[in-house]
Amino acid sequence: MRSFSIHFSLKKSVSLTKKNCMSETNLVVILLIVANVLFSLKGFKEYSFFERYKFNIAGIQKGEQIRMLSSGFLHADSMHLFFNMFTLYFFGPVVIVYVGILKFLIIYVASLLVGNIFSFVFHKNEPHYSAIGASGAVSGIIFSAILFRPDMSLYLMLIPIPIPAYIFGIGYLLYTIYGMKSRRDNIGHDAHFGGAVGGYLVTLIMAPWLFEQNLLMIGILAIPIVILFILQRLGKL
Repeated sequence: MRSFSIHFSLKKSVSLTKKNCMSETNLVVILLIVANVLFSLKGFKEYSFFERYKFNIAGIQKGEQIRMLSSGFLHADSMHLFFNMFTLYFFGPVVIVYVGILKFLIIYVASLLVGNIFSFVFHKNEPHYSAIGASGAVSGIIFSAILFRPDMSLYLMLIPIPIPAYIFGIGYLLYTIYGMKSRRDNIGHDAHFGGAVGGYLVTLIMAPWLFEQNLLMIGILAIPIVILFILQRLGKL
């Protein structure tokens, strides 16, 4: 079983120009976190439940497409769950402020699915490959937030200085490409990358006005995506 998580904590050091999120905004994020917690806890307790709903290439190839969605609500352990939900708690409200609750949920689910599609394509010849976690969906929310607030600063564990969001975004995608090529760890880099791409693309579809306000930033964030597809085309992945 391969599991993945974002192995650092993030916190938002930005005062939103649209002020604090409304109570219902926070409620939606909390409800999404609760859904992840409840589903994951059931997976912790019931092995058969975990096996039935995890991402698994052989299972999906047999027609069990529900795994593409359900695996995003399962986690390997409590720390895996905590880091994903901690990150979602801080970045989710940023996205909701700009696009609203419904579009936020669409971005979340789309990122989850695109991340798992990337995993399926990348591992389609490995029938025993399995993965779980909301990391793809959370990666999509992170990149959606970066598109809206490229000027916000992120604090990463063990790094005492703030990092501009767009610098983090570029570095994150380049690191996932390296991880996909090297396969030296137990992290689902393909799902992370796919989720980030899903969040990036769906956000631009949902908020086309970003092309007028942040066109340069959109182009900069697209560079790692272009690099990935070139490497894929050249058979380097």
